[in-house]
Amino acid sequence: MKTLEVGQKAPEFKALDQAGNTHQLSDYKGKKLVVFFYPKASTPGCTWEACNLRDNYAELKAKGFELLGVSADSAARQQKFIEKNNLPFPLLADEEKEVLNAFGVWGPKKFMGRTYDGIHRMTFVIDEQGVISDVISKVKTKDHAAQILEKA
Repeated sequence: MKTLEVGQKAPEFKALDQAGNTHQLSDYKGKKLVVFFYPKASTPGCTWEACNLRDNYAELKAKGFELLGVSADSAARQQKFIEKNNLPFPLLADEEKEVLNAFGVWGPKKFMGRTYDGIHRMTFVIDEQGVISDVISKVKTKDHAAQILEKA
């Protein structure tokens, strides 16, 4: 698994969100974009992470950030996740794993002695020119917004 690093150009991507709207990197040119990858909608860690970003959304927006969440969940599951937790940002339904693979977050994981392929919880901060300015690989699900804001 080869993930992207600070200083690299973010990969161009195109994917649909929970409502069927298309999002692509070029839509965010001139803006700071936070792309956070999470394993599965409505699981405890993913809910803590999404709700922490929701609770700090006004501050993130005030610092000029746009947010996009990405997992391999279906659009319907993403929509339920948004409705259940009142999330103010779009969630991409990357069932084909195109965005996950482009960012290098899909790969082997270990859990309870078992190895399997899955999504590595990671966040990429992309600057106004489309260059990765930060990679957060050790996401603190209950304090994730602070990790993003500390380098803003």
